[in-house]
This record gives sequence, C-alpha cells and structure tokens, in this order.
Amino acid sequence: MNKTSDGNILFLGDANSPTLKWLKAMGETVLQTDERITTPFILHNKVVFLISYGYRHIIAKDILDQLPNRAINLHISYLPWNRGADPNLWSFVDGTPKGVTIHYLDPGIDTGDIIVQKEVKFDSHNETLATTYQKLQTAIQDLFRRHWHEIKTQTCTRRPQEGIGSVHRSKDKEQLSHLMAQEWNTPVSTLRKHIQ
Repeated sequence: MNKTSDGNILFLGDANSPTLKWLKAMGETVLQTDERITTPFILHNKVVFLISYGYRHIIAKDILDQLPNRAINLHISYLPWNRGADPNLWSFVDGTPKGVTIHYLDPGIDTGDIIVQKEVKFDSHNETLATTYQKLQTAIQDLFRRHWHEIKTQTCTRRPQEGIGSVHRSKDKEQLSHLMAQEWNTPVSTLRKHIQ
C-alpha cells in the first residue's frame, strides 16, 4: 500500500535540494523544512513519511513513534563508519570505507537499520574534500532515486548495522584545523599524509 497517498511527505533538509525537486517532479506531495520539528507539527501537517537529508537536528523518539518504518535518512558515509558530523572528512582521516547509505531513523545518531548502501572509491591523488563531497552527494541522490519506490511502499530490504563503526561530532574537526588551511579544498592526499 502506498502510505504517502493518505498524507504528506516531510523533507527535512535544504529547500534547494535536487532530491526535493525530484520528489516534487515525481508528483509527490512534499513539505520541506530545515527547522526543528515537533510531534504536533507532524500531526497538524498530516505527515505520513519523513525523509531526512542533511538535517542538522536530532529527531525525537516521540516523532519517530508516529512514523514507524516511514522515517529515513540519507547519509554520505558507509555505515556503520562515520556516523554523525563530517562523514566525508573522517573517512579520509580515519582511513575507513567511503560511501553512502540510506537507513531507517531510530533514536540514535545514524544507527538505524540499513535499507541500501553503496561504496564509493576515490583517486586520492586527484581529489579534494570538496570534490569527494560532491561525488558522494551525487551517489546518494542516485541511490535514493533508484530505490524510492520500494522505500515508499515498504517493500525494501533492511538489515541491522554490523560492527562498532565510528561516530564524530561537529566539534571533533577542530583538532584538524591546522591541516585544513585550504578548508574544503584541501587535497585528501595531503590530509592523509599528515594524519598517518
């Protein structure tokens, strides 16, 4: 059954997101915000499905309880690696797998069951943090478009995350500021050389 036919999809993220534009072009009824949401907001707006993509707020359990199996997150890391903030940066700093993941939301930070994921390889000699970030954004958007129908109709697969993985907070990157003189244009090869 198509749950979204009875209400609205809530897109939590950038109003200019290509994914938001794509959903609307597909005829979906979508509301968008990047502000913190509440349960009354969900109920008042008849939200029946939630998509988080680049959203900066933790979503409370009482909100998730309103949307069982209908709240997902698009995350630019290969979970369980690099949960939380700046996953692209930390994948190079820690030398962990790089990729993208669509997963169900739960009360943890990027800890929900995985729906689908894709590993992404980079040529570290010719990439910067900015170019790798853009490639990960393209990869997650493509993955979402390919799997949206199964996700929406709840016919997609799911599996628990395996292993401990890693998690980082926004403030963690402060310890790397001396290596990022070029900010996001820092070559990943330079970053790895200094970390090792």
